[in-house]
Amino acid sequence: MTLSPFETNLYQYLTPFFGRHAYTLLPERKQYRRFTDLGFQNVILSPAFYGDETMLEVNFGCRNNQVEQIAQQFLNNLPDYRPDANTLILSIGKFNGLQYFRYKIHSDEELHATCDQIEAFFVQQGFDFLESATTLPALDRLLNQRPDEPCQYVYNQAHRFYKGIIAARLNQNPQFDELVASYRQLLIRQTQNPHEQLHFERMITYLQHYSPN
Repeated sequence: MTLSPFETNLYQYLTPFFGRHAYTLLPERKQYRRFTDLGFQNVILSPAFYGDETMLEVNFGCRNNQVEQIAQQFLNNLPDYRPDANTLILSIGKFNGLQYFRYKIHSDEELHATCDQIEAFFVQQGFDFLESATTLPALDRLLNQRPDEPCQYVYNQAHRFYKGIIAARLNQNPQFDELVASYRQLLIRQTQNPHEQLHFERMITYLQHYSPN
């Protein structure tokens, strides 16, 4: 693959920092990834170019393999993308309550300063969040604590319904049946898609008979 000059400079600045925290650069996926016993944690760098201005969005999240191995059987993701699917993903902006935040960069000096800000965020907040978020109890809480509201930790709210239910079942959440009822109604209202609803019901049936042993 061919990297833009901006991406080459970006990775040169950030790779030593993420390497010290056991993250490996995967340039073809535009991300740094750290593999764990439960799945992986990742930081995704998405630049967009507008003349002499570059807008950089930084997303970060994690994958729990146990959740995803069930979810991907019922979601409509292409098979090639399933091993890379995140369970949680959000931007630095969303994490800080700024919905549309992007870093604006016009020069190498601004790029260097932006990288310093990114590194500071992960040292102060990001790495700790990722370290805790991959576990089933944390996923259950983050996905399901406010079932009637959009979840800030995912972009696709329909996928949230699937993964929230799976996390609740695996975590033995006593509110599992209530969550199923809530997400069923929300999915019907959001998608108006009988095919999607059928997949969801098949997953519910699967989970009702699922045993991790």
